Amino acid sequence: EVQLQASGGGLVQAGGYLRLSCAASGFTFDDYAIGWFRQAPGKEREGVSCISSRDGSLYYADSVAGRFTISSDNARNTVYLQMNGLKPEDTAVYYCAARRGSWYGCGPKWYDYWGQGTQVTVSS
Repeated sequence: EVQLQASGGGLVQAGGYLRLSCAASGFTFDDYAIGWFRQAPGKEREGVSCISSRDGSLYYADSVAGRFTISSDNARNTVYLQMNGLKPEDTAVYYCAARRGSWYGCGPKWYDYWGQGTQVTVSS
């Protein structure tokens, strides 16, 4: 059974940082894309950053490029999202998700397996 466990959220002041972790079980990363998504109140879920273990494809949303870094530790079956320079507009519930096979980018509709969310709140 595929399971994803997101952790690392919290409350931080603007300009601060957090590192989110997504621990996966029930599959190995070799043929999957893993992504981070977020959903703020009243807004649609959006792709923040995704990575393909198959070919190393990467995606960052324009709003986080240069501030967030996604990385994958295949030995630990864990994907991280390092978030620096946090802004109040980054406040949302963050989810990790996985897709098996081909890279289709970072649209939420392409991802089949979802973990529970972790709340990130950035105060001004």
